Amino acid sequence: MSVNRILLQAIISRFYKGKAIILIGPRQVGKTTLLRQLVADEPQETVLSLNCDEPDVRYLLENVSSTELKNLIGSKRIILIDEAQRVENIGITLKLIIDNIAGIQLIVTGSSAFEINNKINEPLTGRKFEYHLYPFSTAELIAHTSQIEENRLLEQRLIYGMYPDVVNHPSDANELLIQLINSYLFKDILMYQDIRRADNLNKLLTAVALQVGNEVSYNELSRIVGMDKETVERYLDLLEKVFVVFRLPAFCRNLRQELKKSRKIYFYDNGIRNALINNFQPLALRNDVGALWENFLISERKKHNEYNSFYAKTYFWRTHTMQEIDYIEEREGKLFAYEFKYNEHRRAKLPISFADAYPENEFEVVNRTNYLEFLNPT
Repeated sequence: MSVNRILLQAIISRFYKGKAIILIGPRQVGKTTLLRQLVADEPQETVLSLNCDEPDVRYLLENVSSTELKNLIGSKRIILIDEAQRVENIGITLKLIIDNIAGIQLIVTGSSAFEINNKINEPLTGRKFEYHLYPFSTAELIAHTSQIEENRLLEQRLIYGMYPDVVNHPSDANELLIQLINSYLFKDILMYQDIRRADNLNKLLTAVALQVGNEVSYNELSRIVGMDKETVERYLDLLEKVFVVFRLPAFCRNLRQELKKSRKIYFYDNGIRNALINNFQPLALRNDVGALWENFLISERKKHNEYNSFYAKTYFWRTHTMQEIDYIEEREGKLFAYEFKYNEHRRAKLPISFADAYPENEFEVVNRTNYLEFLNPT
């Protein structure tokens, strides 16, 4: 199915502002499809499409002068450059286009290698609007079908995630996810960094996957996977840059008992997490439903906040005496605390010590009866 992405109209509203539009995201999340949608209503004779998977296209864009670029672009008004990370020194080429050719709109897609190698940030400082595209979001799927349908498919989403190919071909979800982690997940890291063995990354991610919802110790991870702590930290930094995982820091302001330097690690997609531990069992047979629920809600909330320019600092909170809050957003000087319970009959209360230390707060329990309000607020 063709799902309209939230970023579509946001990006179109930036057309012809004299800046490049950069669309970055992990592989297989639909960047090329979105690129086509962005120009679907444009006269095709005004659009120049360049796919950098093609070697002759890469040659045209490498070590090129502004005069050569003007000849290449001609009278076209929109220039699409797909998989731009494949071009050496692509940032300089994009800068030349923006600085020397007026009245055009440059739209560029790239995988996470842009983030790893910093290929565009310096040349395009002040010359770009940058967007990150993720697997489908709950809000996008609700807009395509309905809240009722997404409620019915909740277990499917918790187990298999939201990658477009997986959503569009649910009967092949297991195979598609295994193929994704074997063929695409580490491609940018292995291609652009001095890492020769994907099995080390896989081993580290598997260890992280088994600790979703818990604080993560780099020292403990290094013992589990047989790598030194510095290598673990470096690998996790790279895995965050390629949008496989993201870290959530601990909230700490006033209390002596608060955890200060701890962090949790979540996956951008539940399906990737479950593929790494090779567990696609139904929820009734699992002992990690709480972790799946927490990962799903926090990753989906992250998409919502970013897509809607909803600026919030995010944390978890825990004390040495084991009082805890799953998720906190700090917005406009106020704290919004959330506890996640898959079972709507399980109760939760805001810890008294937190309420006393931070009286300017709101607290909510998010369960199956109200999660759509949390992920798709109107």
